[in-house]
Amino acid sequence: MPLNRRSWAEPFKIKVVEPLRITTRQQREQAIAEAGYNTFLLKSRDVYIDLLTDSGTSAMSDRQWAGMMLGDEAYAGSENYYHLEDAVHRYYGYKHLIPTHQGRGAEHIISRVLIKDGDVVPGNMYFTTTRLHQEMAGARFADVIIDQAHDPASEHPFKGDVDLDKLEKVLQENPGRVPYVSVAGTVNMAGGQPISLANMKAVYALAQRYGVRVILDATRIAENAWFIQQREPGCQNRSVAELVFELCSFSDGCTMSAKKDPLANIGGFLAVNDDEVAQAARNLLVVFEGLQTYGGMAGRDMEAVAIGIGESVQDDHIRARIGQVLYLGDKLRQWGIPIVLPVGGHGIFLDARAFLPHIPQTQYPAQALAAALYLDSGVRSMERGIVSSGRDPATGHERAPKLELVRLTIPRRVYTQAHMDVTAESVYSVFEDRDNLRGLRMTYEPKMLRFFQARFEPC
Repeated sequence: MPLNRRSWAEPFKIKVVEPLRITTRQQREQAIAEAGYNTFLLKSRDVYIDLLTDSGTSAMSDRQWAGMMLGDEAYAGSENYYHLEDAVHRYYGYKHLIPTHQGRGAEHIISRVLIKDGDVVPGNMYFTTTRLHQEMAGARFADVIIDQAHDPASEHPFKGDVDLDKLEKVLQENPGRVPYVSVAGTVNMAGGQPISLANMKAVYALAQRYGVRVILDATRIAENAWFIQQREPGCQNRSVAELVFELCSFSDGCTMSAKKDPLANIGGFLAVNDDEVAQAARNLLVVFEGLQTYGGMAGRDMEAVAIGIGESVQDDHIRARIGQVLYLGDKLRQWGIPIVLPVGGHGIFLDARAFLPHIPQTQYPAQALAAALYLDSGVRSMERGIVSSGRDPATGHERAPKLELVRLTIPRRVYTQAHMDVTAESVYSVFEDRDNLRGLRMTYEPKMLRFFQARFEPC
């Protein structure tokens, strides 16, 4: 009997293993209660399969580990800085490198350099830390993503695209008050949805007409390039590396969390082309992060990032990375479980509104769903809804986003397909019992980025 489909396997073999602790239901009940029903506050030893985030949780390669042994920990002029600088030039094309401890360090610096009080920053949907740094610098964020991005059931292939009419309206209504357009490659809060190459090019052209910079969040740019390769006409025969370089060419700089695509456990950078912006950023770097040739990283970490950048744009790697995400998504979709469509690059996003229609958004259904999933199996996920959205700084009212999601984030090169099966079956089990789930009320709310530290109890 002929095969209709051939199986695929990861382009690596496992060299080191880390034992996992499997807890009982009673142990998990105690752990989630002590954590205030916030999965961020769980101890990692109480977690079986950790899908909280793909940030800094990837498995590094033997080449990366070997490179770390060549760490030059000189305070000034570290050799590893120049290796990282070369990788940024080669794969992304930017002129200046400003290393930071992680992505939010880069967001902080570029916001302080470019934003003035009263400015408006348009972008293709907010991200939590990005928007906070923009607001702390005195700006207001304006969402200019296409409408389909707010519809979890829409299967638009590029839900990360910017609505050019919305963007131009912001530019026209705020002359001289738009310091840059903030564009994310794969939009996290929309479900890891990509921006098309054609749209990126059009955004850059429109911004240039108005004399406005474009700053790219390149954290998952390789994943975005893979979707372009798979979905955008005329790109099927181009490599991921080529597409990454071209995407970056339609921007004036980028922020990077090297804890995602570049496969490192810590690190990040700001990269820009403008000499004056680079000089201003380096001045702030010395104040907030460290000297310009190490920023917030040790030499060994810069080496791991430099090697990881090269590995991240290899077609076989990114095909397997996203293939695992698609595998989990296909299983859930076949069982009728509501997820954000199409499946994005770094995780599966459960549609908590459709999953738990009986729980109002004011009772944090996504937070409740993440807690229920942990209770069922020890799988740790995270909320991406009204808790993450926070409060409007002007009114103090809770922002109520259209998307109320639970993110199952897949670390790179860490888990097997069997772990994905366990996760899928746990989601199915919770879905079968969904009518019995209750909402939560918040018992402690920090002032900023509340989803990290807020505490809850069942209603």
